[in-house]
Amino acid sequence: MPAKGDGITKRKDGRYMARYTVHTPDGPKRKVIYGMRYKDVEKKLNEARGDAAKGLIYDAGKISVEEYLNRWLSDSVRDTVRQRTYERYESLVRVHIVPSIGRVKLKALTPAHLRRLYRERLDAGLAPRTVLHVHRTLSKALKQATDDGLIPRNAAGRSSPHGPGERRYGP
Repeated sequence: MPAKGDGITKRKDGRYMARYTVHTPDGPKRKVIYGMRYKDVEKKLNEARGDAAKGLIYDAGKISVEEYLNRWLSDSVRDTVRQRTYERYESLVRVHIVPSIGRVKLKALTPAHLRRLYRERLDAGLAPRTVLHVHRTLSKALKQATDDGLIPRNAAGRSSPHGPGERRYGP
């Protein structure tokens, strides 16, 4: 049942706004959806309520990619892989990922961000194999974020470090 104040309204700027409440482990949270057309906002609102009813609440909040990756390394990776593997992940995150996309909000990360990251790394002279390792590291971290319900999809699942005509390593 919708909470008081939930629903769709038209704003002064002409956009439509939907407010709804989700129940998270930290308590109820108010969410807002914006759109130019009523039907679009209504569709997004119904999807969000359906996801919430299934227990799927995507709540990355204001966490940045850098914050998430550092937390992922310390909480999910550190004691589950060999020390050398952990050091490699940490190096890839610190040297290649964070300087390029670290400030992007986790919930706003898109495949376009990742394609730009891969292109920047290749243009800077990084070996295609190393760029592939960057991609795989990001893919693992973002899969964990989707499994944890922080984001609805893995942006690395829809992007590839390979450009046209580039030699491919691995699958």
